[in-house]
Amino acid sequence: MRILVINGPNINMLGIREKDVYGNGSYVELLAFIEKVCAENDIDVHLFQSNHEGAIVDVIQQAYAKFDGIVINPAAYTHTSIAILDALKAVAIPTVEVHLSNVAKREAFRQVSYAGMAAVKTFMGLGFEGYKEALLFLKQYVVGGN
Repeated sequence: MRILVINGPNINMLGIREKDVYGNGSYVELLAFIEKVCAENDIDVHLFQSNHEGAIVDVIQQAYAKFDGIVINPAAYTHTSIAILDALKAVAIPTVEVHLSNVAKREAFRQVSYAGMAAVKTFMGLGFEGYKEALLFLKQYVVGGN
């Protein structure tokens, strides 16, 4: 099973930015956590992060026919990017959305998730554990045939 994990803008600043919202773990620690979860669960993972919307759209398009699933934390693009939504819909790869914080309990503008409209499930407010939940859910979803 091959899963693409995409992280959007400012996720590379974990451990530095708004620790009260995103926790103390660094981006490097997040990547190590994801790789460990994947190694323990026989998941071939490719990790990608960009602060640029077009680069995220490009990597989603390039995933077509190459990956069994996508885990995406679009970060701020969650609430603004119809382009990312359209790319996810175009490739039709099962996608799970992840957010480190519970966006449902944050500012009103964070209540809309365009990427979530293409996702089969969303995990939020679980910190790094949300990625684990997303990966394991997606593996079961794909292998179990939905």
